[in-house]
Amino acid sequence: MTAVAVKEPTSQNIGLGLADITICESEICYIDGEEGRLIYRGYDAIELSKQSTFEEVAYLLWYGALPRPTEFKAFLAGFTGSMELPVETVMILRMFPKAATPMEVIRTAVSSLGHWDPDSGNTGLDANLRKAQRLTLRIPLLIAAHQRLREGQEPIKPIPGHGIAYNFLYTLFGKAPDPLAEKAFDAALILHADHELNASTFSARVTASTMADIYSSVTSAIGTLKGPLHGGANMEVMQLLREIGDPGKARAFIEDKLARKEKIPGFGHRVYRCEDPRVDVLRNYAQILAEKTGDTTYFEITQEIQKVVVERTKVFPNVDLFTASLYNAIGLPMELFTPIFAISRTVGWTSHILEQWSNNKLIRPRAEYIGPKSYCYIPIKERARG
Repeated sequence: MTAVAVKEPTSQNIGLGLADITICESEICYIDGEEGRLIYRGYDAIELSKQSTFEEVAYLLWYGALPRPTEFKAFLAGFTGSMELPVETVMILRMFPKAATPMEVIRTAVSSLGHWDPDSGNTGLDANLRKAQRLTLRIPLLIAAHQRLREGQEPIKPIPGHGIAYNFLYTLFGKAPDPLAEKAFDAALILHADHELNASTFSARVTASTMADIYSSVTSAIGTLKGPLHGGANMEVMQLLREIGDPGKARAFIEDKLARKEKIPGFGHRVYRCEDPRVDVLRNYAQILAEKTGDTTYFEITQEIQKVVVERTKVFPNVDLFTASLYNAIGLPMELFTPIFAISRTVGWTSHILEQWSNNKLIRPRAEYIGPKSYCYIPIKERARG
């Protein structure tokens, strides 16, 4: 029997890749793709990145409102109080083969965290909020601890009283971060905290809709983020910057790629029809930090790439373009760029999981079958020998 060729969809109701298909109502995040606006629970995400902190934005996304001073103080006391990895998790990190990538490691390690959660088995809202907070605190520690082990160093404990941006950089590098680098990284975390129903968030909601636990749902999201079409674009940008190497070579290099119809990472978006609103904040921090380090090479290359691509294609940059040079200026290894995405997006994932459970219905779409329907079974002994 010959293979059946793949056909184009015949129904007007099919949305390949679910492009522009609305599958739920949400109060968490609004994207205005025409005007270039990103809203978290009614607040402009760009304004939040300039004036707020990642911890305050996490509170906003989880609880639906900005905290009062007394509420935030109590929240931070409990939130940062669990900022430590279980001993068993560190033991697991030591067991991974050296060839294991950071994304593979956190996917497996996050799944294991549920075994040592004191609220394991408790499915109440307060318990699930505590689990969301523990995940948000521990994923950055997982990433930093594993990276240190890969480099032949011992993991170090975070410093109580400091936020996630500070402690991730501290537990990764083993020293207090530069205040400007900490602020830039905190802003980047805020701007990546949520982005409506991207692939990993949708994956988390699908898993949550089965009433699987929060650790299973977040693990599902991490597995989705690992795919290069979702979480790997900032690494691809960094690879491109290294390949070009010299700002003076950028224009000719990119024009040659465009002439060959090659895709340039860091451009275009499924929702935005203009420049991604997050770009400007990240671009400014990338420039300031590059100038502070005394090496503006990658920032200058990125600027030139932006000029050429927009000029030639009218396609605008997205959040990944300047994230690469920003993270490089902070000193972050390229292989951690995608795992860092998970640090910030855990807040969004868990917010969507909780929202899914608040009015749950199993997510079960349909597929339009386009294959044959009338074959007759022939016993294997009677089929033509081949």
